[in-house]
Amino acid sequence: MPPASAAADHDTDDVHAAAAGDRLAFQRLYRRHVERIHGALCRLAGYDHARAEDLTQEAFVRAWQKLPGFRHESAFGTWLYRLAINVALMELRARRADPVGFVDEDKLPEHGETPFCAAEREELERAIGKLPPRARAVLVLHDIEGWRHEEIGNELDMAVGTSKAQLHRARQLLRRALGETP
Repeated sequence: MPPASAAADHDTDDVHAAAAGDRLAFQRLYRRHVERIHGALCRLAGYDHARAEDLTQEAFVRAWQKLPGFRHESAFGTWLYRLAINVALMELRARRADPVGFVDEDKLPEHGETPFCAAEREELERAIGKLPPRARAVLVLHDIEGWRHEEIGNELDMAVGTSKAQLHRARQLLRRALGETP
């Protein structure tokens, strides 16, 4: 993989070309960023791969539509990531009233970059997938994606204190699911 500055240079050229309608340039942007986007959306979707794939495609469709308005105030990858997370969070808000579903065994990732053995990682991912959607979103955004509670509150339309409470709840539910005593 090229250094970050080289990738950003390629992004800049491809973003300008894609904004002018060059589909091949957009394909290059897609290939360069799809893994990171899909990974984040997969975690937010509770490792439901079909849902994550739908969200990923929706994010790239929106990116194509909004690309002419991209102002280059941040790196394209940052803009795209934020757009993708917003797509997932809008879907989460729309499904708020739906009952919480549980993730199937076959929806778990086959590999990843966690410091756990495969069995531990699968158990953790299964437990995260079973969390209520808003608690899961706060946990993923805060603990995995590195967002601050202020950012989470703004995106999920909740108070900072509610974000903190949801994170605490999610962690407690994870501990219980993993067999740890509080």
